[in-house]
Amino acid sequence: MWKKIFGGGKSTPAPDGDDLLSNLAVDRERMPRHIAIVMDGNGRWAKAQGRSRSAGHEAGARTLKRIVRAASNMGVEVLTVYAFSTENWKRPHREVDFLLNLFDSFLAKEIAEIHAQNVRMRFLGRRDRFTDRFLRRMEDTEERTGHNTGMRFNLAANYGSQDEILRAVRSIAQRAAAGEITPEEIDETFFSNALDTAGDPPVDLFIRTSGDLRLSNFLLWQSAYAELYFTETHWPDFTPEELSRAIEDFAGRSRRFGGLDAQE
Repeated sequence: MWKKIFGGGKSTPAPDGDDLLSNLAVDRERMPRHIAIVMDGNGRWAKAQGRSRSAGHEAGARTLKRIVRAASNMGVEVLTVYAFSTENWKRPHREVDFLLNLFDSFLAKEIAEIHAQNVRMRFLGRRDRFTDRFLRRMEDTEERTGHNTGMRFNLAANYGSQDEILRAVRSIAQRAAAGEITPEEIDETFFSNALDTAGDPPVDLFIRTSGDLRLSNFLLWQSAYAELYFTETHWPDFTPEELSRAIEDFAGRSRRFGGLDAQE
């Protein structure tokens, strides 16, 4: 069983883009529609390299650029990455400031390419603790890419799944109290559309790098039947080649959603 859950170790560099797409041994109907990634291990990668945590985060940002391009070229419908959690504010102020500035720099540098790839970008999570400058950057990014018809790229920043669920419950409760909806109208689809990921399909493939074996409060509702893929590879070393291996591993699994497969 564990071989179906755990991925491989450190990957070797590989091309992203059309080469991986042509070599991907997965039928279109077996591809995951929605991939979620916990991008873990920047600090551990930096420590192993004898470098600063900041250098690890910068390397992680470069990896994110490659993975977004590769996932888009592979035909992934939705890619959601965990960039900054509601709990990450507990980190030293210096590191938090560096991360937020890195996000801002990433958007400023990469938005043209993201837009050129026809990728639609959206931000998940609370926005009440960000600076006005960063909020404008987020809003400009969403507006600029909002009409793109390619892959949807969600970046979760100041995000926690429990917080997201509570916000959705409060919103629905307020509408019910105002008489706008009845309890009978609230089903799984209704609730899903009250979440930050409204309109996206459920998570099919949940990837976590750097060896930890937990969900860390990420997309708990959306990942109810996700296939889990854990790898020891630190995020800065995670390549498009390893992403393709994770997709191929996913395609080889039997997804029964509580039922039985045809043989059974």
